[in-house]
Order: sequence, then structure tokens, then C-alpha cells
Amino acid sequence: MNVESFFGLAREPFSIAPDPRFLYPAEQHREALELLNYGLARGASFVLLTGEIGAGKTTLWRTFLEQLPSNVDVASVVNPKLGVDALIARVFEDLQVELPAGDGPVDMIDALHGHLLLAHAQGRRTLIVIDEAQALSHEVLEQLRLLTNLDSSGRKLQVLLIGQPELREMLTRPELEPLAQRIVVRFHLGALSETQTAAYIEHRLAVAGYEGALPFDGESLGLVQRFSGGVPRRINVLCDRALAIAAETGTRRIGREILERAAHDVAGPPVLPAARHAPAPALAPAPAVAGGTAATWAFGAGVAAAIAGGLLLAPAWRDPAPAAKPAVAAAPVPAPASAAPVAIAAASQASAPETAPAVEAAAAASAPSSEAWFTPLAADEALAWRALARLWGATPAAGEPCAALAATGLSCWSGRVGLPTLRQLDRPGLLHLIDERGRSAHVLLVGLSEDSATLQLGEHRERVPLLALARWWRGDFATLWKPPAAADTLARRLHALDGEPAEDADAASIARRVSNFQRARGLAVDGIAGPQTQMLLARAERRGEPRLGD
Repeated sequence: MNVESFFGLAREPFSIAPDPRFLYPAEQHREALELLNYGLARGASFVLLTGEIGAGKTTLWRTFLEQLPSNVDVASVVNPKLGVDALIARVFEDLQVELPAGDGPVDMIDALHGHLLLAHAQGRRTLIVIDEAQALSHEVLEQLRLLTNLDSSGRKLQVLLIGQPELREMLTRPELEPLAQRIVVRFHLGALSETQTAAYIEHRLAVAGYEGALPFDGESLGLVQRFSGGVPRRINVLCDRALAIAAETGTRRIGREILERAAHDVAGPPVLPAARHAPAPALAPAPAVAGGTAATWAFGAGVAAAIAGGLLLAPAWRDPAPAAKPAVAAAPVPAPASAAPVAIAAASQASAPETAPAVEAAAAASAPSSEAWFTPLAADEALAWRALARLWGATPAAGEPCAALAATGLSCWSGRVGLPTLRQLDRPGLLHLIDERGRSAHVLLVGLSEDSATLQLGEHRERVPLLALARWWRGDFATLWKPPAAADTLARRLHALDGEPAEDADAASIARRVSNFQRARGLAVDGIAGPQTQMLLARAERRGEPRLGD
């Protein structure tokens, strides 16, 4: 049985092909999209987006393109090893501009300038997007700078450069300083933390149509982060193989054994530590860990080809943890192929301060007793709703809380969600908890950090580790939201975010803009501004509504 049939999926959850539908709305990704839109709105000549291989840059910029206003024309360059003439010709092709009769660079630049002036007169703007820009020659980068000289306002021509960290290093060179000074917005995509990795996996499975408890247990989620270094593309490769093994063996729950087997399947032979940029036939080995004596496992050649280069199971940029100096320096000894899972786990543990079992043990040790939360007071859902209403400055009349709150202009919303949605909505709400004895509790979520949630019951507040909370919470969440006033039209609210006209907007145009907003934030795309979309619109507008604390 294939993975999709076995797990009840509508599509592949961990494909490495960039797909905006799967963009995980982590804080850094939301911030990156906001900054890209800010750079476009402010007329920045150059905007810079960088990140490690597989960090999600391509998915992010494709999501950005899908939500661009309809008056922006885009020329995309995905082959950066073009010469100046070829690059300008590609821009002409994407913009559907006829090449001039003369084939000299002056003729082409004059023709492009004429097109930009005409487009600007028609209320249109032009954006050139260049992926893998670290491969651009200095000559091409300088020509791009000169092209932006055609438009001192930044309202006619803008350039988005996307590349690996080497691009940032290139732009510090003296000869590129004139271009670097024109970069108004810069953003670097980093790796995902352990908590974010778990949320990323949950998000992709949900988008693929998965329902029910996460198929990965807590320990295997920790191992995914350690083996992948928190890089999305590596996470996808590892999880895709783990799901395939689970389907092949008829296993519904993925633990350490399956995860290590998946890591072994996508791993080649152990390689000795070396510098990141050292020459290698296909893979770039990771730096030394634990004093430089541990071998690191790299993805095999087949997988490496599929994911465009040497991607390591251990994060290549992470500084090694300090280790005690051995009395006698031991020479590195490659492990046999049959020992791959053990070698992979050992290498990942050497570069991380705690193992997954240690994290879970710590969480269990610090977890509050269920007796603190599963009390007669917690069984009264109406009390929790009234406590939530007080955060909004409302006092509902007697009776059913949601019906009473309608008179204050507030509406109730409830659904089954995961941690990514809680972080995205960023508003207090009710969690329905069930303990091991089947007792029910309704508590108020008032804070959410990387690894803990702050819960409130009556006057009692306490931080609870997320791993401990997972034992009681099955995803049931309810909250309040404030429908906009009639005069505050949807077109007007969207105008403040996407810059498209607020007047004379027809239903099809509004549905398209709502869809762009939903897609950029990982919501189900239906073009309808339902409660979740309205809540995220309010957050984007920075309305003065209650928010979760840390």
C-alpha cells in the first residue's frame, strides 16, 4: 500500500518540489513575507532574501509572487549563470517586450527604459526576481544596478535577489558596495527549532489531508530535528522515507526505530569531518563535532541529486559543542555500513546538548500534576468563557456565554487545530483537556513560547511544557473574535495590506485577494473571509486585540 492510501492523504506531504500551499507559517516566514511586501510597497530598488540550501527560499518567494498586486509585472530568472545580454533578453521575454532591431546593449537598455516608462504611465510596476543569485557574475550584478538607475524612484523597476549565504558575503566586497547600499530590505531564513520542526511536520501533514494524532511520536520528532538540522528540505526527505517505511510495514506510529532506518536509507557512507567549502565529489562534509573525532553521515548520491547538492543530516553551520579534550587523541575510524543508524544518532547527539528522550524526561519531571487542572472548577466551561471575555473588557450577561457575548459585538469560534494555528492566531482561548482518567477540563491559554504554554484556571496561572500539555490536549480550541464594522469593508482592509484599490472592487477581485492572503498564511484557500481569515486580518492590521504572551 502506498503512503497516501495508508495514511489517508490527498497528496504527498513531504515532496521536495516547492509548493506555496505547504508554506509553513513560522514567525520568520511571516516576517519575511511582510518585509518583502514592505520592500515592494516602499519602492526599494533591491530586496535581498538569503538562506541555507533547502531552507524554503523558493517556496517563500513563489508564495510572495502569488500574492502580488495585479499591477505588478514579474520577470523571473532561475538560471543565474547568464551573461548580461542573455539576462536582459530573458527579462524582455518574461515581460513580453519585443526585442529592439539593434542587438547592442545600449539598444536593449533603451528599449527596456521605454517599456518601463510606458508601464508606469499605465499604473504598472516591474519586478525582476533572480534565484540562486550567488552565482551571478560581478558584471551582471553591476548591470542590474545600472538598470535600476533608469528609475530613481523605485516605482518602475525593482529587483529581488535570492540566494545562499555566500550572496551576503559577496555583497560585502568593495567593488559591489554601490549595489549593497541600494538594498533596502534584507532577510535571512534560519533553521527551524525542535518545536518548530514538529509544527512544520504537523502543518504539512494537515495540508496533505491527514487527520488524527500525529504519526510521529515525541522522540522521533526530536530525532528529525537533530538529523535534519531543522532545514525544511532535509526534513521532507527524512519524513518522506519514514512514512514510506511505516506504510510498507503497516505501522501507524513512527518511533525511533523507523526514524533511524529512514535516516540510514537516505544516508551514504560516513565521511570524515572537513570544512564546509572543501572540495568533494558530490557531498560537502560537516565540520568536526565532539572534539573532531566523530564521523558524520551525509545523504547518498541519489538523494543528493534529487535535492540539488550535498545536504547533510547534521547541520553544517552549527558550531560544535565544546567537549573535554581527550588524554590521547584517537584517529577517526569510519563505522561499517551496517552501523548507520547508530552512527547517525551518535553524530546528531554529539552536536546537540540533549537527546530527545532527555527532553521528554525533563518535560515529564517538570509537568504539573493533573490534580491542579482537572478540578470541579475546570469542568465548568462557562467560567472559562467569562474569564476570556474579561480579557476583551466584556462582561457577558447570565446565560449561555456565546449568546450573551453577541450583544457586546464579540463572536465565538471553535475548531480542532494544532500548535502552528495557535501561534498564528496569537490570541487567548479555551483549551479542552482530557486526562488519563477521562476527566475533562476547560482552561484558558494566555501565553505560548517555544517550549511551554501558560494556562489559567480561575486566579491560578502556570507554565506547562508543551510536551506535557500534549498528553492532555487533543486540539480542541475556542476563542473570541470581533467582526468588523459594516463601514470597514473587506476591500478597504485588504487595501492596507496589498495596496490594491479599495474602491470599485468586484467580488472576483476581492476573492482573489482573500485567496492570496490565505495562501500566504497557510490557511485553506477558498477566497472567503471566514472567522480564521478575519482574525489573521486583524492581526496583520495590528488591531488592539488581546494577544498571547510569551
